[in-house]
Amino acid sequence: MAISILHNLDEREKSEAVQHLISASSPRQDFFLMVILSMLMATFGLFLNSSAVIIGSMLIAPILSPILSLALGIVMADGKLISLSFFTLLKSIILGVAAAALVALFLGQSDLTEEIMARTAPSLPYLAIAVVAGLAVSFALVKPQLNETLPGVAISVALIPPLAVTGIGIARLDWHIISSSLIFFVVNAAGIIFSSIIVFSLMNFYVKRKVASEAVAKEEKEIQKEKEL
Repeated sequence: MAISILHNLDEREKSEAVQHLISASSPRQDFFLMVILSMLMATFGLFLNSSAVIIGSMLIAPILSPILSLALGIVMADGKLISLSFFTLLKSIILGVAAAALVALFLGQSDLTEEIMARTAPSLPYLAIAVVAGLAVSFALVKPQLNETLPGVAISVALIPPLAVTGIGIARLDWHIISSSLIFFVVNAAGIIFSSIIVFSLMNFYVKRKVASEAVAKEEKEIQKEKEL
């Protein structure tokens, strides 16, 4: 039943989903601004040991989009899309970790809270959560009426907090915190990519490669215009 649902999808909705995802994961200035703001918010939340603030940071973080578009690029075997998505994700990680490190340096030798230490213990259940979340968000992406579920997925998958903890580890020169939190992030990102590749393949997204190529070309032009301003 589930496979038949994935196969019987509206072609127009699939095309719109591809265009929206590529647009949402393009390396624009406003994208990176939101990444930095979400990371600052997450870092303060971690030091305050406030789950509410951390959840808020995950809601405004756009980092899930380039991870999904990377999976889409792999399914389509589209080198340009893979490159665009990977660059966006890599720059997001670098800027985000740097922002978190600056906050940690500003706060000095504050105590390591439970929320911080919780992001230094990657485990199999977290990978399972990431896989399930990837399945859910990949399907919801194509169904406009399910878009309201996306914030819930962003909360369920730990992407921003582990990167913030990596920045905290760098500020403290603590290799254990740096390595453990990075592994935490990589495990979650890999889980999402793996399940998204499965869903996008079952949805026959590879037939939308032309749509993706046009969307990437459009975004490249927009990014170039942004640089010229």
